[in-house]
Amino acid sequence: MHENFTVKGKKLCFGFVDLEKAFDRVLRVVIRWAILKLGVEELLVSAVMSMYTGAKTVVRTVYDNSSGSEVKVGMRQGSPLSPLLFVIVMEAIYREFRVALPRELLYADDLVVIAEMRRI
Repeated sequence: MHENFTVKGKKLCFGFVDLEKAFDRVLRVVIRWAILKLGVEELLVSAVMSMYTGAKTVVRTVYDNSSGSEVKVGMRQGSPLSPLLFVIVMEAIYREFRVALPRELLYADDLVVIAEMRRI
C-alpha cells in the first residue's frame, strides 16, 4: 500500500509494508546470504544452515501424527535462533538497499519507505 502527501512543499510517497507473514516466507538462500553479508564466518554459517537441512513438519492430533512433509522455506518455528536470524535478514536487506532509499522507518514487523516524488 502506498500514499502520497505534500510536506514542506515536497510531494512525498510513503510505502507501507507489513512483514507479519514474512517470518514464514524467508527463503533459505536469503538467510545464508544475510548471515554472510554481515560478516559471519562460513563455518558458523554452515552450522546454522545445517539445522534447516531435511527440516520437516508433522501434524499431531489426538489420534495420530502425519507422516511429515519437508519444509523448504521460512524460519524454523519454535527455535530460539529464528528471531535473531530474521533480524539478521532484515538488517542485511536494510544495508543492501539503504543507498537507494531516502528515508525509512523500521519497527517490529512494519516497514515504511519514504521517497520524494520526482517529475519525469
